Amino acid sequence: MSDQSDTVESGKATRSVVLAGVGGQGTILAANLLANALVAHGYDVKTSEVHGMAQRGGSVISMVRFGDVVASPLVPMGEADALLGTELLETLRNLEFLAAQGKVIASRTRVDPLPVLQGTSEYPTDAEERIISLWPDSIIVDAPAIAAEAGDARAANTVLLGILSLALPVGVDEWLAVIEKLVKAKAVEANRNAFLVGRELSENR
Repeated sequence: MSDQSDTVESGKATRSVVLAGVGGQGTILAANLLANALVAHGYDVKTSEVHGMAQRGGSVISMVRFGDVVASPLVPMGEADALLGTELLETLRNLEFLAAQGKVIASRTRVDPLPVLQGTSEYPTDAEERIISLWPDSIIVDAPAIAAEAGDARAANTVLLGILSLALPVGVDEWLAVIEKLVKAKAVEANRNAFLVGRELSENR
């Protein structure tokens, strides 16, 4: 993510994160956690969502913009500071949102879209390689496996948030408070652990 924390803190810039995935992966929850953590830190935050058949594995795109005063919830093409992808093909499809110094954080997860399931299209087997060729500094991990070790594979989205968190001026306690507030009680511990593991992964890179 581009280093704009000083200008953001003084109200001179708006930063943007695009989250892309498919229905059922928790992309919208991840966006809500991100937005609430930023609000808790004192930012003006605006969000937007674009999704089709979310319950059937359709594409889901969430946008989170924050700063001193945010004029629009929509992220213009080529202006996102980070793209957080919970699925490889959706990550590849949305790279155009990234600014030149933007950061890619993605899960090494494949979910076949309907055209692939119907046999009218093929899933690109080199999706990860194509992402890395375009964005060499991409962080791509097996988020569900990491989350499973932390307590629940369904917390893969929170692993990615943990990786992203070091690029944002929000404290760990603020993040954990938001997770406790928004995540169902029975899943709080697993999501908390997943977030901390993701953050540690980012610290060790």
